[in-house]
Amino acid sequence: MRILFSTIGSRGDVQPVVALASHLKALGHEIRVCAPPDFREWIESLGIPVTPIGPEVRRFAASRPTATQPQKLLTAEQRRQMAEATVATQFETLTSAAQGYDVIVAATALQVAARSVAEKIRIPYVFAAYAPVVLPSPHHPPPPLPPLRGQAPLTTNDNNELWAQDGARFNDLFGAAVNARRASLGLAEISDVRSHMMTDHPWLAADATLGPWPDPTDGSVVQTGAWMLPDERPLSRDLDRFLESGDPPIYFGFGSTRAPEDAGPVALHAARALGRRAIVSRGWFDDSLLENERDCLSIGEVNLHALFPRVAAVVHHGGAGTTTAAALAGAPQVVIPSHYDQHYWAQRVHTLGIGAAHAAGAPTRDSLVSALAQSLRSEVAVRARAVASTVRLDGTQVAAERLVALV
Repeated sequence: MRILFSTIGSRGDVQPVVALASHLKALGHEIRVCAPPDFREWIESLGIPVTPIGPEVRRFAASRPTATQPQKLLTAEQRRQMAEATVATQFETLTSAAQGYDVIVAATALQVAARSVAEKIRIPYVFAAYAPVVLPSPHHPPPPLPPLRGQAPLTTNDNNELWAQDGARFNDLFGAAVNARRASLGLAEISDVRSHMMTDHPWLAADATLGPWPDPTDGSVVQTGAWMLPDERPLSRDLDRFLESGDPPIYFGFGSTRAPEDAGPVALHAARALGRRAIVSRGWFDDSLLENERDCLSIGEVNLHALFPRVAAVVHHGGAGTTTAAALAGAPQVVIPSHYDQHYWAQRVHTLGIGAAHAAGAPTRDSLVSALAQSLRSEVAVRARAVASTVRLDGTQVAAERLVALV
């Protein structure tokens, strides 16, 4: 069976796809992944061929706003031009890449071309989301999106109306460009781009304890469990030595999200105020978040599944993968969300009692000390360990079995 995966986004968007692709490759299936060029070398090192799609994500992420560089709102025309370029790139890349494949799996919520390409070459198509909040439901509002210049703020609290407005915005942004490309392929016009992309039976690649679909009677959503990539890499000698030299430290990391302003010094001061050591991950940005000292260590990319069971708490941005890894390790969490589904994961950590949801934006020393003090309580640690025992590890296997059964 030949399976084409497509995803657009940061490491947190790409890694689950790579997890499922690797699992299927080990079963003998032929795999190709369409992903941003940032990740080509890493994915190909796993023996999986890659077709780059779109520009480098890191350049885009670097332009996200900070306290000293506020967000510049795009005009409707600028958004339209960006949307047209995105649609063109996706259609051209996927039309070429999909030739000879048996099924297309698209993950993340910007896959506006994949289903049309699958329709044209008459193969099955699957859409997957990593958080329930990405999928329309009367039980939750859509995740927040950056505002358009001149756009009136949303004034309703009705979830159905908010999803209708979200769908209209999606159509305004992508509808004309998608339908023009569909027409060039001899395909009929569609009236709802978002629903067409997500299908009537989307997959939810999230753990059912951490991110349950809110309506258990709704059989339209297939919840497979999280797609986690096995990682057998040992920790570095320096990191292992640091962990062994004292009490468990607090981990601070924001992955491929730009770290909040002054994150390094604030993290270190907060840890010290609580009598704790600190590990600060550099992620994609801020290579000099802090200098190594006796009670702190600055690290690069690392095996989180090996590290998290050895820390006192995990402070992070609320990506689905980091949230799941920390929960699986039984580590209390503090989530500092900045955009999209990160707000959902922050609230889930709070609701489950496995940590604290910090307000969005740059933390202060006092706000971070307060959130950490909550998460480091003994009852939170007990609850985190209890929840860890319920997190399932078979998400990729469940998804692989369902995918093979489609063809």
